[in-house]
Amino acid sequence: MTPLRQRLIDDLRVRHYSHRTIEAYVAGVAKFAKHFGRSPDQLGVEQVRDFQLHLLREKASWSQFNQIVCALRFFYGTTLGRTDAVPFIPFGKKRRPIPSVLSSEEVARVLDAARPGRERVLLQTAYACGLRISELVHLQVGDIDSARMVIIVRQGKGGKDRIVPLSPRLLAELRQYWLVHRSSPWMFPGAKQRPLNQAGVQRQFQRTLRRAGIDKRATPHTLRHSFATHLLEAGVDIVTVQRLLGHTSLSTTSHYLHISRRHLQSTPSLLDLIALPKKEAQS
Repeated sequence: MTPLRQRLIDDLRVRHYSHRTIEAYVAGVAKFAKHFGRSPDQLGVEQVRDFQLHLLREKASWSQFNQIVCALRFFYGTTLGRTDAVPFIPFGKKRRPIPSVLSSEEVARVLDAARPGRERVLLQTAYACGLRISELVHLQVGDIDSARMVIIVRQGKGGKDRIVPLSPRLLAELRQYWLVHRSSPWMFPGAKQRPLNQAGVQRQFQRTLRRAGIDKRATPHTLRHSFATHLLEAGVDIVTVQRLLGHTSLSTTSHYLHISRRHLQSTPSLLDLIALPKKEAQS
């Protein structure tokens, strides 16, 4: 390992970046250097621009493009101390489609179609707590605090912990499930007592959707979107929803206002407020 790569890793570690983020940033800078066949500290903003255009020609996804941008901004701004270069490494603009949301009735159909046992309790937990799939598969038995009626979500996005309410109904389902499976430490263990494979959960969810007869484009993350939207429709304030979801910015949470029926239905219909021309009498 070169001293420059080690310095980048150390800079990331002392700032408490996650192991996965460190791997991704190092890989991004390495890909940049490999493209030009030179050490990245010998490259400047013109090469960064050329590399970004190369990524676009390769049709890199928005997430891959911006992850590499984050890596390069950190590398130049922190590891090399060339903060003047950072403003010239722009992010790509993300298209913000309206998230897919299931109605309460559709969620009930999905849960009913799920196979009894781990599959059903897994989806119940995802919806009841608004968990990301990574948070769901890494949930541990010790994170269920029945005395305080909360679930501790550890190391969510950005390495942040948060607390979500635990409903009595979900607690009863989790207890019944645990009495049968008695797993530890993971609430929903996969093979060899490791966390469940996320891709496997995705495939399992698609099969459940088909059994439920739902043809909407949906993933396990749709249950999180549904959780947020249904809370807003039930009258929960947006700041509370933000904290339950673990969003850093309120603007991220406010995106759900665009699809909340309660919010949409409170908007007056302009057509109803004006006098329409009277229909001419049929002769």
